[in-house]
Amino acid sequence: MPAPEIAVVDCDMGNLASVAKALERSGARVRVTRDAAALRSAAGVVLPGVGAFQHGATRLAESGLGEAVLAQIAAGVPFLGVCLGMQLLFEGSSEGDPQAGLGVFAGTVERLETSLKVPHIGWNEVRWLPAGKAMAAELPQPASLYFVHSYAARPADRSIVAAVADYGGEVVAAVARDNVWAVQFHPEKSSAVGLRLLANFVRSVGGETTGA
Repeated sequence: MPAPEIAVVDCDMGNLASVAKALERSGARVRVTRDAAALRSAAGVVLPGVGAFQHGATRLAESGLGEAVLAQIAAGVPFLGVCLGMQLLFEGSSEGDPQAGLGVFAGTVERLETSLKVPHIGWNEVRWLPAGKAMAAELPQPASLYFVHSYAARPADRSIVAAVADYGGEVVAAVARDNVWAVQFHPEKSSAVGLRLLANFVRSVGGETTGA
């Protein structure tokens, strides 16, 4: 069976090459694209990103890629958001001027409330919750993963929280619901554990199920 084609959304939000390479190492055929039509024909979609929420949300809206992402999610196509790509799934952020997110999940993105140094940069232990069963298949519990961020999601619905970390307080490290997975950490920078998570996503794109 040929490897599934996964579209990596290019919205000038950084880290595209490393994400694409990690997905290829995890068994996918990857197309980095700014074309909404190409996005709509992909078997899976990955939205990576680093930087400010306002910039990312504006780029998605102006390019038409945001509408294509929402259409694919609504159609049940497997989707993975990474770092800023996770934050943009929420309704909005306190970072910068008001700008609506994609609104896939209810809730907002807020600056980290911690006595520790912000941004949160480096390896941290992530504890998987029941919503993260599929993405965490064959991963350690807890797992050490790499973070770079100053803001984090605050979902209105706690049942979607797939993983949490401790950084002077609880940080939502991942969320999941149906065909949508999203992570605050960087799997492409997280060595073998990150590649295993990406492989789990690639398997879901190919219609395979993952073990518990």
